[in-house]
Amino acid sequence: MITSDDEIDRIARGLIDCTLPKPEWTHRAHFAAALWLLAHPEVLAREGGMAPLIRRYNEATGVANTATGGYHETITLASLRGAAAVLAAHPGAPLGTVLDALMSGPLGDKRWPLVYWSEARLMSPEARLAWVEPDLAPLPWPE
Repeated sequence: MITSDDEIDRIARGLIDCTLPKPEWTHRAHFAAALWLLAHPEVLAREGGMAPLIRRYNEATGVANTATGGYHETITLASLRGAAAVLAAHPGAPLGTVLDALMSGPLGDKRWPLVYWSEARLMSPEARLAWVEPDLAPLPWPE
């Protein structure tokens, strides 16, 4: 399980250079990488944002980015907003501590977006390709 800052660093760098083994790209790893990238905005900016990183990683691991699979813009942007809120709530804390806090909360459930989006809306090609506002409840984190 990803708990240390060193492990979070390894996950994020594996995403960036496309060397992270696909079986390790878990729900927890997604958020570990997000927290690391949010804590290193210069790297996120250099890479062009989260979308190109994930799309490139998907392609490197044999996952096609299409209207029905691969990168999902709405989930990614919502996840980044949630991760940023948890990070801001733990100023100066080690990323491993922040990740544990994030995963012990609502974002730790892989199906957390379904609190805010109906499954049909969230899984639509539109939501996968571009931001789509929630249709069940507003997100609790600011943009």
